[in-house]
Amino acid sequence: MANYRVDDFRGKLQGGGARANMFEVNVTFPGYAGGDTELTNFMCRSAQLPASVIGLVEVPFRGRIIKLAGDRTFEPWTITVYNDTNFEVRDSFERWMNGLNTHITNRGVESNNSGLGGYAANMEVIQLDQLGGTAKKYTLKNAFPLNVAAIDLDYAQVGEIEQFQVTIEYDYWTNDNVS
Repeated sequence: MANYRVDDFRGKLQGGGARANMFEVNVTFPGYAGGDTELTNFMCRSAQLPASVIGLVEVPFRGRIIKLAGDRTFEPWTITVYNDTNFEVRDSFERWMNGLNTHITNRGVESNNSGLGGYAANMEVIQLDQLGGTAKKYTLKNAFPLNVAAIDLDYAQVGEIEQFQVTIEYDYWTNDNVS
C-alpha cells in the first residue's frame, strides 16, 4: 500500500474542491408565463447537477443472465425556491403549467398549435468555482415543469421563509465536456 500524506491529497484536490453552495440556475420561461430569470436565479435555494442512467437489458442464456447496456434515461430534476411576498417566481411556474394544461378546460393553452416549442425551454445549472467563474455548465434541453409542490403553512414556523419545490422534466442534458 502506498504511503500517502495529507499534502498529497491536498495537491490532488484542484482549486480546493467544488463547493455545493456555489451554483446558478437559469430558467428561461416561455413568453406567456412571464418570469424573471435573474429573480429566479436569486430565489433558487438548491438544485442538483443532473443525473443520467444507463438502463440494463438482461438476456437469459443457458442458465445465466447476460447483462447488456440499455438505453439512457434522464431522471427528473428538482429545484427548491424561496417564495417572495409577491409570489413572482411561483406565479411564473404556475402560469407555465397552466399553458401546458389549464385548471378548467384540461387543455393546453400554448401547446395546441405551437408544438413542443410553445411550452418547453432550455434551462441551465452552473457549478461555479470559488472566484465565481463557470467550472461546469449543464443545459437541460426542452425542459418544462411537471410539479410545483405545495407550500406548508404552519404557526410554528417562526422566522422562516416559505420554500417550494419544482420538478422539471426534460429530454436530455448536455454539458461543456459531454454532449
